[in-house]
Amino acid sequence: MTTVLRHLPNTITVARILACPLLAWLIIADQARTALWLAVAVGISDVVDGFLARRFNWQSRLGGLLDPIADKLFLVSAMIALGVTGALPAWLIVLVVVRDLVIVGGAFVYHYRVETLNAAPSVLGKLNTLLQVALVLTALASQAGVPVPAWLLAALVVAVALLAVVSGGQYVLVWSARARAAWRNGRSS
Repeated sequence: MTTVLRHLPNTITVARILACPLLAWLIIADQARTALWLAVAVGISDVVDGFLARRFNWQSRLGGLLDPIADKLFLVSAMIALGVTGALPAWLIVLVVVRDLVIVGGAFVYHYRVETLNAAPSVLGKLNTLLQVALVLTALASQAGVPVPAWLLAALVVAVALLAVVSGGQYVLVWSARARAAWRNGRSS
């Protein structure tokens, strides 16, 4: 039984990944209340799978890869759908997606051209994710008819944009410096 339960965190993470297209569809189909509940459930499941993995030592390499992918897919699919409906500005969606593509592309190049990548999110990266989650939930709540002050949504848009630029720039600077150091020390492939 314990062997079967050991895979529960990964199963929950896969369910989060599978929920992303449904979330995007609900947002675009003007089912904001249902989308908000689904987003909250996805968030709770993220906490639960992380707790189970740490509490019972059910961590795995697969889970370590799938969890951040699930987080990114959730945010990107929700933000794109909110952009399609006009709830979020298109320029912000482009900025967030380009930032993520630069980071993922850079990580890929670093891993295959420099050395094995053992990366962890920076404090700014974690704060960026937290603000993106707050923005998505706030925009969904507004779409669902929850009274949300316009200034709050505007402030979150500005904060996410600024942090996307700053945290993205930090990743580029830090990993570029590491790549140069690895090349100088002859560790690159």
